[in-house]
Amino acid sequence: MATPIERFRRLLGEVYDLNAASSVLAWDQQVLMPPGGAEGRAAQLATLSSLAHTKFTSDEMGEALEAARQETDKLDADSDEARLVSEVGREYDKQRKVTAEWVAEFSRTTSLAHQTWQKAKADSDFGAFAPQLKPIFKLRRDYADFFKPYDHVYDPLLDDFEPGMKAAQVQEIFDDLRTHQVALVQAIADAGPTDGSMLHLHYPEAEQWAFGEAVIREFGYDFERGRQDKSAHPFTTSFGINDVRITTRFMEDFLPSALFATLHEAGHAMYEQGVKPDLARTPLADGASLAIHESQSRLWENLVGRSWPFWVRFYGRLQETFPAQLGGVSLETFYRAINKVEPSLIRVEADEATYNLHIMLRFELEKALMEDNLPVDDLPAVWNDKMQEYLGITPPNDAQGVLQDVHWSAGLVGYFPTYALGNLVACQWWERIAEAIPDLEKQVEAGKFDELLGWLRTNIHQHGRKFKPTELIERITGGGLSAEPYLSYLRTKFGGIYGLS
Repeated sequence: MATPIERFRRLLGEVYDLNAASSVLAWDQQVLMPPGGAEGRAAQLATLSSLAHTKFTSDEMGEALEAARQETDKLDADSDEARLVSEVGREYDKQRKVTAEWVAEFSRTTSLAHQTWQKAKADSDFGAFAPQLKPIFKLRRDYADFFKPYDHVYDPLLDDFEPGMKAAQVQEIFDDLRTHQVALVQAIADAGPTDGSMLHLHYPEAEQWAFGEAVIREFGYDFERGRQDKSAHPFTTSFGINDVRITTRFMEDFLPSALFATLHEAGHAMYEQGVKPDLARTPLADGASLAIHESQSRLWENLVGRSWPFWVRFYGRLQETFPAQLGGVSLETFYRAINKVEPSLIRVEADEATYNLHIMLRFELEKALMEDNLPVDDLPAVWNDKMQEYLGITPPNDAQGVLQDVHWSAGLVGYFPTYALGNLVACQWWERIAEAIPDLEKQVEAGKFDELLGWLRTNIHQHGRKFKPTELIERITGGGLSAEPYLSYLRTKFGGIYGLS
């Protein structure tokens, strides 16, 4: 006869499988599905999401949860079983407030919107996307209403991605960061231009693909449990800890785009490939939060992939791959080029010093949209005004402006702040890693990433979602979320590159 914990895990496994099936269909929608399949796919995803929600919030699950809770009361509070019950209990109480009808409608609406967004972006036509975006934000406001009373209408959405975080906390962090980052960007601008022209030559896609895959194999991304494909917007998806896939997009006239997207998504994927098997087919087989997840992608993309030691290792190989484009370009010139600081239009191509300004802009717009203080039809004009205010540039069209990100078509409102928070957390991890691995830079120069990945596996990856993000930061750093390591990193790195005092 099954124990209460075994029965509880069986029910959770069934919900996990339904969500994994939805993820397979969503992955196919973005990678392989023909445009004509949109209507049918929307219906399929709506059915699966409604079934998963109904099963997870059922009385049967509630009874199994309570029985499991009674059994785990005797266990160590930090045991896998106790933490599983605690996390599921929090999520169960939350999702019981949401109707299955809302879940199905949200899934159907966003599935259709994704196809519309892809075409609208290709045509640079926000007007074609606006009719789909209006119901998405209406649905998101309806979702927030399930959780009244709240401090701010944005809070319930933010909590889905960053448990416990409030909009007011994000605003406080961003207000402080903006002052420091604007000052740094201005100091860099005063230091004079950097030549990045060699990055805009012709770089054939096949060679880019091969180089990027070779690098992430050395990082430790397991292609026996993952794969890379192309999509309109790079993303990572997991169907289980042994099937974690990434995508990228290629620009043959801009080398960094696909390369750093590949490193970024591999960071996400290695996190989920590193979750310990005991947590498989449970809600704990996931990242602790989106900021923690983003700390992994930004760590591999920037702290490793844009570092001097990394290119000491890999630049010769890149020159061999693209001799006509880079054969006469020195390592120092190339390193300065890939770290060039310059206000730019596209978030995913932004340099480290300006990236967070893109996030702050989106956070401000999302809050206004959720407050119903910004009409969707006004978004392009307001977006352009904010780009001028934050970065001093104005997008020439919708594709390079308000339509550039996939997130709103998927209803992922509340997600954007986690990108900037992830930058902060990544630098907090990096300080601890440098203490634990004193010769870290030499190891990166030698292309040895085992010890770095091992530290991440031991301290972060294996736990999945077992610990709340604040707990994980406290366990590793001994303190809370802090911007100072990030700001110190930026000052040191770009002070060296641009000769700043």
